[in-house]
Amino acid sequence: MTVSELLALLFPHLACLQVEEVYRSGRSVRVRARTRTSQLACPGCGVVSGRVHSSYERRLCDTAVSGQEMVVHLRVLRFVCRNGGCGKKTFVEQVPGLTVRYGRHSVRLRQVLQSIGLALGGRAGARLTGRLAAAVNRMTLIRMIRSLPDPELASGPRVLGVDDFALRRGHTYGTILVDITASRPIDVLPERSADALAAWLRDHPGVEIVCRDRAGCYAEGTSRGAPRAIQVADRWHMWRNLSDAVERTLAKHRSHLRELTPAARQCDPPSTAQPTADLPPVSREEGRRSGRLAERTRDRHAAVHQLIAEGQDLRAIARELQMARNTVRRFARASSPEELLVNTGTGKRPKAIEAFAPYLRERWNLGCTNAQQLYQEIKAMGYRGRPTTVRQYVHPWRSLTTLAPPPQPPPTVRQATGWFLRNPADLDSDEHHYLNALTSACPPLAAMRGHVQAFATMMLQLRGDRLEQWIRGVQADDLPELHSFVTGLRRDLDAANAGLTLPYSSGKVEGHVNRIKMIKRQMYGRANPDLLRKRILLAD
Repeated sequence: MTVSELLALLFPHLACLQVEEVYRSGRSVRVRARTRTSQLACPGCGVVSGRVHSSYERRLCDTAVSGQEMVVHLRVLRFVCRNGGCGKKTFVEQVPGLTVRYGRHSVRLRQVLQSIGLALGGRAGARLTGRLAAAVNRMTLIRMIRSLPDPELASGPRVLGVDDFALRRGHTYGTILVDITASRPIDVLPERSADALAAWLRDHPGVEIVCRDRAGCYAEGTSRGAPRAIQVADRWHMWRNLSDAVERTLAKHRSHLRELTPAARQCDPPSTAQPTADLPPVSREEGRRSGRLAERTRDRHAAVHQLIAEGQDLRAIARELQMARNTVRRFARASSPEELLVNTGTGKRPKAIEAFAPYLRERWNLGCTNAQQLYQEIKAMGYRGRPTTVRQYVHPWRSLTTLAPPPQPPPTVRQATGWFLRNPADLDSDEHHYLNALTSACPPLAAMRGHVQAFATMMLQLRGDRLEQWIRGVQADDLPELHSFVTGLRRDLDAANAGLTLPYSSGKVEGHVNRIKMIKRQMYGRANPDLLRKRILLAD
């Protein structure tokens, strides 16, 4: 194989050049070459010229060779334009696939750097280029990203996914549009509004199906911009809304959870809707939370509901009580303050030694009663407290012969919510016993269990034709929280029906929203929206 053939094989972008010398200088490989052009068409007027004005040498950084930086010293010609009426008096030749006007990097290296910048951003990308023997500054990578053209989009996709993402969380939000079929983002809108989405849909016809969450602005924007498109409400969001209703219902009936002791697990009560003697109903006042946090919550709940009764809206209530509007909405939805207190903490920070309590009890029952030795053992396990704390913790045990296992706390509302929402095949035997005992003791919870299972079956089997019947069944029972969920479905019934019938969902859109969060973290929150848009749309 000749030198020219080897050069064409390893460096095809240099095959059209006349290579004069290849040598090594320091840590880089240098290639001296010149063009073979004798005449060239003017880029301004197209007139071919063979008159050479002058020549000069360009230095181009190229892709690395065997881990070494490569620099091409290229001598190019400047031609004189023969057309007197042309605005260009002289022009310089460009080598296709190698040079661009004013470029200091070869086309191949520029493409590599742009891919690195799109994938990693400025700082991380600059560190990687140093490892690839093509080091550039982080600002150079950012300029390369910004110079890339936006993808052209003449018409909208057949199946469009819409969702919002935070430009500045809690303050500014944008909208991402995803082609569900191709699973790629096609555009980014700078705001989250019905007007922006409607304008985009009018400018990009052809959208037949729109997958969205249950946000009202996207429903309105789709109706205005593509009135014939089928709107599909996301199944995950509907299931999430149902889970919130289940949790609120269990919060109202949490008194029954206190009776789910280990003794209640010894036998499996019949799964009927009648109360049993094992779980007598407990009054709501029993176990009432006390403390400063609980009293403040009750006062705020009373104040919010009093203002609602006077006819004030949530925005006005938030201004008067100096509370966040979402907090006011949460208080307004709760029928009693106890629903708000069910998942709040006790106001006391748990002691660090509590995490090692099972180990300390086990060692104490085995005969190790030396507090200093116990301290050394749990210190090796990660305990950062003082020996005095261990000594005080085990002091009450010295008057006992053996330690009884600590009483198990009753299940929380969040745990019970999981029993209702998870697949029954994934529940262990204890959870099955707990769930059966709970539904046997409380008829409303037994009815809710049936409704949740029916909705899950309808969602998994895509049987949206059963939705109307399911709604009527829920409304026939005394379940106010599920009635609120049904009211929301009624407002968006067509989209909910389509979401429970068609195989489309917003899952791919949510994946791209997570990718946007990763991109924002890579850029440390310092990137402008235009740079973020480039990385969202152009990264592989």
